[in-house]
Amino acid sequence: MVDPDLHRTFAQDVVELWHAGLRPVVVHGGGPQISAMLDRLDLEVRFEAGLRVTTPETMDVVRMVLTGRVQRELVGALNAHGPFAVGMSGEDAHTMTAVRRPAWVDGRAVDIGLVGEVVAVDPATVRTLLEEGRIPVISPVARGADGEVYNVNADLAASALAVALGAERLVVLTDVEGLYADWPRSTEVIDRLTAGQLAALLPGLASGMLPKMEGCLRAVRAGVRRARVIDGRVPHALVRGVFAEDGPGTTVIPDPKPKDPKPEDPGSADEGGA
Repeated sequence: MVDPDLHRTFAQDVVELWHAGLRPVVVHGGGPQISAMLDRLDLEVRFEAGLRVTTPETMDVVRMVLTGRVQRELVGALNAHGPFAVGMSGEDAHTMTAVRRPAWVDGRAVDIGLVGEVVAVDPATVRTLLEEGRIPVISPVARGADGEVYNVNADLAASALAVALGAERLVVLTDVEGLYADWPRSTEVIDRLTAGQLAALLPGLASGMLPKMEGCLRAVRAGVRRARVIDGRVPHALVRGVFAEDGPGTTVIPDPKPKDPKPEDPGSADEGGA
């Protein structure tokens, strides 16, 4: 999101997916850009459990940067290849509805302000754009039933939207190679794990990776066939992450379905039994 060359190759990858007959939807973040603007305005930058503490003043900046800058840049990069992309936010047409989300630190709830948890998704507008051959580019800002506007973690917003759309795959781009098996003691990447295996690891994950893996877990447990976390610093990682069954990064798959018990042999029952 901050390297111009990677920004350009990401857009190329998304358009390539579109040309291949897929229907990509982009949900973007903008953490570095938000932090830079907060610094310029002399506003506090603070995180708890991997989530940005969002005061009303911070929320104004989040909204401005995500929908007014980052989204516009992504739409422009995609539309350099044709009239593909349309930008929107989770606020538009009530696409995402959120409630205030607490953070949990050392077992206690911490108030992190206007950070939202998506509780409902209406994918109708996104589906309409897809049916018209467009590529939706969505900022993770959502409105609540209380009228507040919430900052939603982009990974969790993407997960919720993937479930609502019945997506085949959720691909999360980040700035590490994947989920490390024993961070920070080792940089060995876990290449594949089931939802149950991930759930067991989740409480001990580093805060930066926590919402990404939580999003993957929610997605595969709600019907998305596969979720993958990949290194967005690698040019054209997105195409490989979508098309390669055993590509780079960490893949999360649903838990295997329990095998049906073998039917009893009718001849093994006692004669005359009920």
